[in-house]
Amino acid sequence: MNRTAMRASQKDFEDAMNQVKLLKKDPGNEVKLKLYALYKQATEGPCNMPKPGIFDLINKAKWDAWNALGSLPKEAARQNYVDLVSSLSPSLESSSQVEPGTDRKSTGFETLVVTSEDGITKIMFNRPTRKNAINTEMYHEIMHALKAASKDDSIITVLTGNGDYYSSGNDLTNFTDIPPGGVEEKAKNSAILLREFVGCFIDFPKPLIAVVNGPAVGISVTLLGLFDAVYASDRATEMLIFGKKLTAGEACAQGLVTEVFPESTFQKEVWTRLKAFAKLPPNAVRISKEVIRKREREKLHAVNAEECSVLQGRWLSDECTNAVVNFLSRKSKL
Repeated sequence: MNRTAMRASQKDFEDAMNQVKLLKKDPGNEVKLKLYALYKQATEGPCNMPKPGIFDLINKAKWDAWNALGSLPKEAARQNYVDLVSSLSPSLESSSQVEPGTDRKSTGFETLVVTSEDGITKIMFNRPTRKNAINTEMYHEIMHALKAASKDDSIITVLTGNGDYYSSGNDLTNFTDIPPGGVEEKAKNSAILLREFVGCFIDFPKPLIAVVNGPAVGISVTLLGLFDAVYASDRATEMLIFGKKLTAGEACAQGLVTEVFPESTFQKEVWTRLKAFAKLPPNAVRISKEVIRKREREKLHAVNAEECSVLQGRWLSDECTNAVVNFLSRKSKL
């Protein structure tokens, strides 16, 4: 009887492995690490590999996840793997949490929902289960969406977040994708990407408005200074330096946020105002922004280049490496 149960469990395990290959949505690095660890535990038993070096971030994260399972029996690991895969199917089908009425089919993006209606192009960060953390794909998609919005028929462009967060900043798993040239090449490529990314905001020709629906961290905060208006819910917070959270009201007092609205009326009040803006003469608003931005554009690009150069060096520092490793180690603990 036990042997029959084990055979059935093995079949379930094999079916689950096939289901993973058929998943249409990326379940995220944390889930993928769990799947990897459970698969290795189920097929090979406890971790028996030497610990990778500190700079081998991908393999170290895998090793940490597998090693964290300790002496978990193969049968239990196999069952946990099957249960985890089973839980993914419904969550992936309904994980979008997109606002009612949003047509996702028209977006053509994996990490964003982009819609255009009534003179407004809305770019919504759409990684709610990851607190809208910006991964490499999202960087490229935001740039693509901004370039398209700069040429479409809309009057204004709005950035906001789907779910509870506006954006939690950089997805630290970006640092695990190390090219053949090593961490030096990764830091160089990342600096080039960031410079181009920020440059898209500096050069954007139309009124650009941030609708900060929840907490903002890191790069999502520093970008706010490049928007023409920033409207925030009173439940939003900004975190940038010293790890201290600024309330939306404090950010407004410092000039980082234009106006703060009560959470209960935030969406209604802000979108009523945005729809009114979208009825303004399109050429007039473009020319007004050009006049305002023209004199400072060169300086903004120079500051952007300097900051990216500094960041390239910081990404190679021991402090950065240790922070990423610690983050991935916490995430891999089950």
